[in-house]
Amino acid sequence: MPLAMANLVLASVFLPLSHFLIASTSLRDKLVGRWGERTYSRGYSLLSAAAFVWLGFAYHNAPTVVLWPSPRWLEPALAPVVLLAGILVVAGLTTPNPVIVRSEALFDRQDIVRGILRISRNPFFWGVSLLALVDMALVSTIAAYLAFGSVAFLGLAGGAILDAKKARRHGAAWCAFAQNTSDIPFLAIAQRRQKLAVAEIGVWRIGGGLALGVAALCLEGIR
Repeated sequence: MPLAMANLVLASVFLPLSHFLIASTSLRDKLVGRWGERTYSRGYSLLSAAAFVWLGFAYHNAPTVVLWPSPRWLEPALAPVVLLAGILVVAGLTTPNPVIVRSEALFDRQDIVRGILRISRNPFFWGVSLLALVDMALVSTIAAYLAFGSVAFLGLAGGAILDAKKARRHGAAWCAFAQNTSDIPFLAIAQRRQKLAVAEIGVWRIGGGLALGVAALCLEGIR
């Protein structure tokens, strides 16, 4: 295996493991107890950033080995998925959400399930995962499957792992929140446990998400 491809394999494995083996295990509590919450958060953020930078450089330097050519119709067919993913990312980053670190006090709010949380309680994870999955479909190289597959796995598994951690820590408050939401986008709406309220998401969030989606589509066109 060429050195550049081996580097990409290592980076692709390190990205999810650096999250799951620290933030989602008892190791986090031990590190917080030793260093304090603030120092741990800064160190963990630096490690996460380093993991993504490593993956980006490894993907850029990896050889291009095409698995199969993507048909021309695939990009326009997946365009709505990319636009939805953009909205999930932007709204997920800017909507108050009790599953976000240091936002647990929001569990006490009766009306917290609003806007994008009616669609998914982990919108950012799903948005990033959908963008990565689309990249895998459109680029169709071994390097893309390793790099974007790593990001997609981190997002899809990360939501489930985060849910389990919050359930252990917050008990009844989590159950009440989860009953009115779903991890999988639109599932709670389809099950009539929730309703779609587009206006609650916010015009600026939708506009920003669509802009992000258009930018992602343009980047795909450049490739």
